[in-house]
Amino acid sequence: METKRVDLIREELLRLEEKLLTPEIRTSVKELSLLLAEEFFEYGSSGKVWRIKDGIGSNGIGVVKMQLSDFEIHPLSENIVLATYKIFNEEKEQHSLRSSIWKYEDLKWRMVFHQGTPIV
Repeated sequence: METKRVDLIREELLRLEEKLLTPEIRTSVKELSLLLAEEFFEYGSSGKVWRIKDGIGSNGIGVVKMQLSDFEIHPLSENIVLATYKIFNEEKEQHSLRSSIWKYEDLKWRMVFHQGTPIV
């Protein structure tokens, strides 16, 4: 994959990951359904597994106060990218490693998988 395209994808996925941390998106079932693929599932830093097919609550997925850093992408194919980064949860005062798999289809990126692993 050419460097310029990788840079553009990195910018877009960073924007989407940061968007997923905002209260406006996290509390909107409509907005979440635009960013998360139908087959989305997550291995949370809590150890819980969550699937979108289990449903998004009426209040979305909850408000968090987190800072994202060290964002990188790792293209797996032309339309699938692994994003990795660190998160600092300001409320729990906890750092975690994060990874997300994004798929590009129908002219947009949607997250299909996410994992959070606490840094001890």
